[in-house]
Amino acid sequence: MSTPHIDEFGKPVGHPVENWTGCDFPPRTDMVGTHVIVSPIDIARDAQQLFDANRTAMDGSRFTYLFTPAFDDLASYSAWLQSVADSKDAILHTIIDKATNKAVGVAALMRIDPTHGTIEVGNINYAPTLSQTIGGTEAMYLLMKRAFDELGYRRYEWKCDDQNAPSRAAATRYGFTYEGTFRNHMVYKGRNRDTAWFSITIEEWPAINAAFEAWMSPDNFNEDGKQRRRLQDFRK
Repeated sequence: MSTPHIDEFGKPVGHPVENWTGCDFPPRTDMVGTHVIVSPIDIARDAQQLFDANRTAMDGSRFTYLFTPAFDDLASYSAWLQSVADSKDAILHTIIDKATNKAVGVAALMRIDPTHGTIEVGNINYAPTLSQTIGGTEAMYLLMKRAFDELGYRRYEWKCDDQNAPSRAAATRYGFTYEGTFRNHMVYKGRNRDTAWFSITIEEWPAINAAFEAWMSPDNFNEDGKQRRRLQDFRK
């Protein structure tokens, strides 16, 4: 049994973390699933396909809660992708549909803190062809597996505008726990953002991992590709 830490008054404080040495920085390598490949961004390979995929939602609604506007031209979108790809704070990934070999979304591992074992998933933007699909869920699962199983991170974060109902619902569906809202956290696009914080911890991961695997099993889908049980049902 772990020996608790003792304060100056002889009282136990904190929860011991034995033999903690930190984590490695995530590698820039592919994560291959059954339906998608999550691959570090390659501007030459991905920019045109991602731009075209985003333009299928012509109203720009996919960018409402992102920090950038919907891009009107490939050059400006490519420049933004390059700026994120050059960042040391984020590793931007392209989500590639294995059936079509097309880039259909992006997501980043970001705010990476190997010393304390915390990491965030963000900059998520799914084209309509990826939203509400098995592949879209699998992409999130693959990123979680990298953080927890491959690298041993202790905390995996999700943050969004508190008014972004679809993002909040997605976080809950994936198994994140709501931790609270930072009021007046940011100003973007000329408006206030209260930021909702969610997380998964290493202690919670085994049950969440098992739920993902059970949900993605072919037995959970009928001949029309409809789920028999919801992802969250497997955690109950």
